[in-house]
Amino acid sequence: MIKYSRYVLVICGAASVVLLVCVLCWAALGAGPSVGQAVAVGRAPAIQPDYADTVIPANIAPLNFLIRETGSRYVVQIHSQQGRPIEIVSRSAKIAIPEKQWRRLLGANRVQRLEFTVFVQSRAGTPDTNSQGSRWRRFDTFACMIADEDIDNYLVYRRIHPVHAAHRKMGIYQRDLRRFNESCVLTGDYFGEGCLNCHTFCNNRSDRMLISTRTKTYTPAAIIVENGAARKIGAVFGYASWHPSGKILTYAMNSGKVVLFHHAVGEEPRDVIDLDSLIAYYVMGSQTIKTAPDLSRKDRLETYPTWSPDGRFLYFCSAPLTWTDRTKIPAEYKQVRYDLMRISYDADRDEWGPLETVLSAKDTGRSILLPRVSPDGRWLLFCMCEYGCFPVYQRSSDLYMIDLEAAKQTGRYEYRRLEINSDASESWHSWSSNSRWIAFSSKRGSGVFTRTYLSYVDPNGTAHKPFLLPQKDPTHYDSCLWTYSVPELVTEPVQMTKESLGRVVRSSNKISVELPVTTATPKAGLAPEPYLPTRE
Repeated sequence: MIKYSRYVLVICGAASVVLLVCVLCWAALGAGPSVGQAVAVGRAPAIQPDYADTVIPANIAPLNFLIRETGSRYVVQIHSQQGRPIEIVSRSAKIAIPEKQWRRLLGANRVQRLEFTVFVQSRAGTPDTNSQGSRWRRFDTFACMIADEDIDNYLVYRRIHPVHAAHRKMGIYQRDLRRFNESCVLTGDYFGEGCLNCHTFCNNRSDRMLISTRTKTYTPAAIIVENGAARKIGAVFGYASWHPSGKILTYAMNSGKVVLFHHAVGEEPRDVIDLDSLIAYYVMGSQTIKTAPDLSRKDRLETYPTWSPDGRFLYFCSAPLTWTDRTKIPAEYKQVRYDLMRISYDADRDEWGPLETVLSAKDTGRSILLPRVSPDGRWLLFCMCEYGCFPVYQRSSDLYMIDLEAAKQTGRYEYRRLEINSDASESWHSWSSNSRWIAFSSKRGSGVFTRTYLSYVDPNGTAHKPFLLPQKDPTHYDSCLWTYSVPELVTEPVQMTKESLGRVVRSSNKISVELPVTTATPKAGLAPEPYLPTRE
């Protein structure tokens, strides 16, 4: 009994010391009762990034932010309907939210508001200070809504410097969206500073994926990862899409005809044109590449294939081919506008059906690009810009949506511009596996660097205010010289190591394939032209 009493006394004494230290720290920061007496400012605080009025997933990493208000001390209170509120006291305007408390609070409050209240202590000597030399200001509460549906846990993207004619330090990376962990999937360092230009996943899963590589040192190839093994295919796959069955891989065959060129003047000097292209498909396990007449017309340019989730339709973009010289930029490059097409497909018979125009560039007055169908089959998301095939370099590029279910009922494809667009380029987008989230690239903010944004799409197809991919340091993007492009949402991480993938790229072992003979097919005995210019 005596030993037990001594044990209790020791525990109580230790607790008292901890409590005293906390009180002293609290007092040292100038918080406590003075916060309760803070003067209301009458407006919300300026924060960076802007998370106010967004819809966020419960499994997202903490939304750390910078308080852009002058002060000497900061207090942030984060609370919702259920669970213990989070309170952060800091001398820095950078607010770092504890991950465990954040995850617990969000998990307990799905479909509820998450509110942030910010207090800032004025610096001594400013007009806001009182006779004691300090004064606390309370800003209006701002809030997010916590969605009921999670976002896929991982995001895979390409990181690249926004340069004009060289590709160095280019790589594909993956980010755990629940935390701030970023890891490398593969970089060009593993195969002679080569280029990684396309990464594509089947059904938002990483166990079946494609990575396209181009290099002077080794043979340009397509690396297909399937069931834990990687194979090197002796062909260059452009913008690609897996059939939901995983049996075929459809892609744009460009053979070095997608050309980066430069304007003498203008806000964005870079531009891209596709001088010749068609759509082909690789039959898994057959070592055969095929095409179809309506996918490889001599008078058209076909690109950006994407499958409907039931595998019955292939959507793609198609524009008239009006020039004969496929080695130089045609004078009419600004008149090139792509239509949105689709063609039916019978996977069991490997037969293609009739071709259908979904949207005509003549009707929209704009070039239609990058179609992506939501996994539930309801929504078709795409870009439109003034002309051409490469929206990331065009400020006019915006995101649009078609309700495919409504189109079945009316027979008309009605499209609408999404409210999440900015006055800068919006491009490269993907859907989450539950059809409730989109990741897309945007140049909003700087107009130069492409960043990744996430947006919630509700059951009515309304895309809610997007938020910037959160980083541990909220000022990360201020000094980040990377662009983040082609964001793809996946449910689990890529398991193969960069070393294993690099060995496959460098290997002389490859699967030779039979190519269909078309105008876009490389001449016999010639390797496809290495992909030299950098594109975002």
